[in-house]
Order: sequence, then structure tokens, then C-alpha cells
Amino acid sequence: MEFEVIIIGGGLAGLCSALHLSLRGTKVLVIEKQEYPQHKVCGEYISNEVLPYLQSLGFNPFDFGAKTISELTLSTEGNQSISAKLPLGGFGISRYCIDAELSKCAKKAGATFLQARVMEVQFSEEQFEVSTNLQEVFRAPLVIGAYGKRSNLDAKMKRPFMLNKSPFLGVKAHFTGDFPANKVGLHNFPGGYCGISKVENDKINICYLVDFQTFKKYNSIDEFQEKVLSQNKFLKEAFVKYPMAFEKPITISQISFSEKAPVENHILMCGDSAGMIHPLAGNGMGMAIRSAQMLSECILNFNKGELSSRQTLEESYQRQWNKEFASRLKYGHLISRTFRMGLLSEILMLLLKLMPRLLPIIVKKTHGKVMRTI
Repeated sequence: MEFEVIIIGGGLAGLCSALHLSLRGTKVLVIEKQEYPQHKVCGEYISNEVLPYLQSLGFNPFDFGAKTISELTLSTEGNQSISAKLPLGGFGISRYCIDAELSKCAKKAGATFLQARVMEVQFSEEQFEVSTNLQEVFRAPLVIGAYGKRSNLDAKMKRPFMLNKSPFLGVKAHFTGDFPANKVGLHNFPGGYCGISKVENDKINICYLVDFQTFKKYNSIDEFQEKVLSQNKFLKEAFVKYPMAFEKPITISQISFSEKAPVENHILMCGDSAGMIHPLAGNGMGMAIRSAQMLSECILNFNKGELSSRQTLEESYQRQWNKEFASRLKYGHLISRTFRMGLLSEILMLLLKLMPRLLPIIVKKTHGKVMRTI
């Protein structure tokens, strides 16, 4: 079977790309290994910069119970805290909900979906062949890699970041309780940081990232939360006050924030496959959606002949990706590194308290402008 674009991975970046391209008449195949809906380890906060774009795709998160978020509370290991209004604000919605609903929109727009695992991607004579575990082969002139943080495909392509250490573990669960719906909390603890915010159905999403060397000193997630996370009074209160709605937390390991290339072996990388911002910056979902918009527009221009060759397409996308995200990633690394340095983070918090206008400025450094509509 032949398509114009094959998208490997049906997360936020893949789904937005599929929907955008399908709405413009492109024949798209999305290959996703999991069925919808699925919970994923994710902060589940999205900046309002993406809202006009999502709505122009025919998806309004507030139709599905998304929570309006306007305020940020930030705390250090030493339990100093500061609150501020978010410059653009945002909304809270679970990946369980948004991925499933976007997939419905993409299918309605004409995208084809296949639940399978991609085993091999070959490129020859301006054509890709994508093989799956179902012993099927699909062909298309363009392939989007939107399969997330890391994959066996990355190893097969010998992407350089795969040689670097992947030292982080992510843990996430939903809880019940009366956490303020308009707030997102970012709380530091020894070895990591944790985000708390409301999503649809009045659930509270608690998701944290921790250095695996710190985590492995303890026998279980419960023990780690009791002895390490609870050193931060805000997190201690949350784990005592809010009952967990999951049977057990979900986890993801081998998380790396190493630099990646937006184009690899002619595959156009999108979302986390192209680069990840530290969760402390709070805008990974927004970046995934923005990269999908940029890539979709590049592909549509290529199909219309406005980009004259594959090389021009790849260079255009890579140039736009770097212009949009290189600075955000740099600031994300800097913020994360600073807040992992105990004494320095306490000094920074004192400075923020003396000059509270600095916090919204720092937030802006990891966020973009309001996205245009299609």
C-alpha cells in the first residue's frame, strides 16, 4: 500500500501532523504500537500558545473537560516557594484523553491508522519502505518520526544521542482531591522535580522526573516518595492528602535530554524524536504540537512545489526547528541544572522573591508565541 506520508508514532506530534496534513488532502498513514486510550508518563500541562492552532484543527480541549491554568507555584528542596501568574496561561488535559480524541479527529479527516510496531525503515530512490511486525510493507515518499523519546529505530539508525547516558526515570499517577484547578505546581526534591496540576474529570496529575542513581537506593516507589519526595513539604502534603486513582504509578526509564537532529536518514523527526525540553520548563507538550505544525506546513509546501527538492525540504524544516526551539532547549537545560544545585537554587529563589517579575520572564524563555491557525 502506498501513501504520501507515513507517520511512525501516534502521540501528540504524530497526531497533530496527521490531522493537519489530512485536512489539507494528504494521504497519511499513522503507525502506532499502542491502542487508544492510553495513559502516558507526562506532565499534562499545555501552554495556551498552541490553543488557536488546535482549535483551527477542529479540536477544542475544553470540550473534553480541560482545566484552565493561570498560576504557577515553584518550590525548592529547602521548601522556599514563590507563585506567579503565567504569561500566557495554559490548560490541563490528560494524554489518555487528548491522544484518543485527536486520533478520532484525524481518522474523520481521512488519516489511516494501523496498530503495529515498525521494525525497519529503508530509503532508496526517493522512496521509503516501512516494514512492521505484522509482516506488512508500506511505501511513501516522506516519513515522519514521531515515536517519542527513544526507540529501537534510533539504535538502528545509530543516532548519536543513543551512545549517551539516559539517567532519568519518570513516574506518573492520577489522584483525587481538591487541588486548585487554576494552578500548576513545580516542586524540587533531591535528585529531581515534580509537577502537579488538574486535568479533566477533576483528576490531579502528579508526575516527577528523578535521577535513576538517586532512585535506585530505595526498594520501591512508595519508599522513595516517603523518604525523598516528602522532604519537600508541598509534595509531602500532596501524597498524604490525595488518594491515588491508579492501581499503581506508571513509569518510563532511560530518559535522555541529549541533543538530537530534526532530520535523520531523511526521516523528518517531530516532537520528542527531534528534541526534548526538561520537564521543569513545563512545555514539552506545547513543543510537540508546535513542531507538528511547522513540519506539516513544510511538507505541504513541498507537495505544492514551493520547496523544490527533498534537500530543500529538510533544510527548511531543520532551520525552522532550530530557530524555534534551540533557545528554548538551552534555557530548559540551564533552569534544570540550576534547580538541581541545592544552594544555588535557594539563592535564586531568594532573588525571585526580591524581584518577582523575573519569574514570568524566565517562563517566557521556555515558551513560544501564540501559534497561527491553519
